[in-house]
Amino acid sequence: MAKILALTGDETAAEAMRQINPDVVAAYPITPQTEIVQTYSQFVADGEVDTEMVRVESEHSAMSACIGAAASGARAITATCANGLALMWEILYIAASYRLPIVMSVANRALSGPINIHCDHSDSMGARDSGWIQLYSENCQEIYDSLIQAVKIGENKDVLLPVMVCFDGFIISHSTERIDILEDEEIKNFIGDFKIEHSLLDIDNPVTYGPLDLFDYYFEHKRQQVEAMEKALPVIKEVGKDYGKLSGRDYGLVEKFNMDESDMVIIALGSTAGNIKATIQELKEKGINVGLLKIRAFRPFPQEEVRQALQDKTCVAVMDRAASFGAVGGPVFLEVRSSLYELNKRPQIISYIYGLGGRDVTVEHIKKVVDELSGIKKSGKVENLVNYLGVRE
Repeated sequence: MAKILALTGDETAAEAMRQINPDVVAAYPITPQTEIVQTYSQFVADGEVDTEMVRVESEHSAMSACIGAAASGARAITATCANGLALMWEILYIAASYRLPIVMSVANRALSGPINIHCDHSDSMGARDSGWIQLYSENCQEIYDSLIQAVKIGENKDVLLPVMVCFDGFIISHSTERIDILEDEEIKNFIGDFKIEHSLLDIDNPVTYGPLDLFDYYFEHKRQQVEAMEKALPVIKEVGKDYGKLSGRDYGLVEKFNMDESDMVIIALGSTAGNIKATIQELKEKGINVGLLKIRAFRPFPQEEVRQALQDKTCVAVMDRAASFGAVGGPVFLEVRSSLYELNKRPQIISYIYGLGGRDVTVEHIKKVVDELSGIKKSGKVENLVNYLGVRE
């Protein structure tokens, strides 16, 4: 029997962590993530969980402590964002290379400079090739559901990779929403116990973590990580279906909204997908149809799902809340465009960079995207491949 709570995104993440009851949480505060570990530390103080809470001196140390804990066989979780995630940079790669299924909430925030504490995706997008699975949440309910699934995804024997659950800072992290919470026992049974195969604490079967790995075997180990990411695709779908049976909320790699009604599509991830859905409903009443393809799993990238969803479409707009400096468009745009390359008949595709540093994306902005898609559909031409939505000229 689910219970209903009113929680912010940060409180939702902490509540999911409480039910997961990890062995170790190592963390350092940073806005807008702070309330996650602050709320969780209260759970620890009140004896509601069995977690060893490690209050470290930096995010670099937080991830280092999680690596040590996970390598010993403990279930480890942390949270961060923006400059904190950047300070972890070196250790992110180590966590993935050691194949440790650490789970981390990322309350997406713009990277300095200039100093900015509001939302964009530059932090997690900068870490997209660090070897972490990345799931993006549209709302508070998805934060809760994705964190619980992340544990089971990362710990799958065919995967064994760390997982980021990303959600928009302030927009979601500090917004209060109605959340359906499952029973503690249901979550405990769903995720099961974590047992590592090669523990640092197994003195009868000693292992080495962090060896020198030069040209003799380094390449092979990187190839194994590539294969683990490929194997994660069906695991994410399988775990999403199993979770759907438990909760009534199914999850996959992507979500389609009004896709069968139109040959024009907007692609987005995170909270903006909710804005787009509302705009689509409004436009639909006026006889204008457009579809939304929301990407939930950005790493591994769901190439087949994207290709199948777009193969019969006329034009596509990809909205990125991050700039990829020196590239032709944003990170999501580049992935989508690459996925469509081998289709015999490809839709026209256009890139929009929007919302940097927390700039609002409004219904009028989305209507502008739809108007431009309509123009592309009529003319068959893309005038400006890369566009900046809502920026002052």
